[in-house]
Amino acid sequence: MSITSLIYRLWYYFRIGYNTYLTFLIGFATTLVTIYYLAIKDIPSLLDIFPRFQLFVVVTLLVGVPVACFIGWYHLKGTAVWRSELDISVEANPYYYKMYPGYWKEAFTPVYLEVLKGMKKMLEKQNALDEDDRKRIEDLEHKLQTLIEGGYVGTPRARIDLGKNS
Repeated sequence: MSITSLIYRLWYYFRIGYNTYLTFLIGFATTLVTIYYLAIKDIPSLLDIFPRFQLFVVVTLLVGVPVACFIGWYHLKGTAVWRSELDISVEANPYYYKMYPGYWKEAFTPVYLEVLKGMKKMLEKQNALDEDDRKRIEDLEHKLQTLIEGGYVGTPRARIDLGKNS
């Protein structure tokens, strides 16, 4: 692994750890402290309900966690927002248009290519292959070979957009 690759990996791990865990915990604690000590402490009727910070934290957790779970569920299942996010992810992910490294590239795709070539030979011997079928099979053979060699199949939208701007 090159030093550049290592730096990018560490940067990614840092962002995930920091954004997902550290800032979440710090942000949650900061929100609780801010609301309690700047808002509830100054409103006598709320101070009667939450006379101690610990009670406020417990009630907030008991109410906030289920509400946050519902909002998360609704985000994923009840709106088109999540589908849009996935569309963007697909557009940006090169592995939707090229071969995954590892066993897909080294074993499975070459096997598919060999099976396709064998089927084409069998169909040719039986004279059961018309020109349209031959063209489709050869197109698939070319695509599989391109993937095995590390190339792209199809045109990712992100690549199209980049091409239009240059």
